[in-house]
Amino acid sequence: MPEFNIWAVLAAAVASFLLGGLWYSPLLFGKAWQREAGLSDAQLAGGNMALIFGLSFVLALVASFVFAMFLGPRPPMALGLGAGFSAGLCWVASSFGINYLFERKSLKLFLINGGYHTLQFTLIGLILVFMP
Repeated sequence: MPEFNIWAVLAAAVASFLLGGLWYSPLLFGKAWQREAGLSDAQLAGGNMALIFGLSFVLALVASFVFAMFLGPRPPMALGLGAGFSAGLCWVASSFGINYLFERKSLKLFLINGGYHTLQFTLIGLILVFMP
């Protein structure tokens, strides 16, 4: 198993989680995302928030851990940023794009969600570079 820094993985997961909180907040794209996703205030309020946030953090931790394995120990800046940006845009966002085309979801929703994951993986890559 490749060498990795557990603290960098945890920091990347926390940063990913916090970025999501900001990205999907009313300060940035929260209302537009809610409208495009077709979710009412009642639907959002009705969920088990502890479960949703808890599992979201676990998934951010999994993504950060696997990305650390992908990058390997002490990745150079160009690899961390380039691979992070590419993973977010070319793997995650493009996969969303395929689903969204068949599901007839809006371009705006694609840009919001794809933009988040592009920035998310770029941030994860950056943290993994600076915390080898």
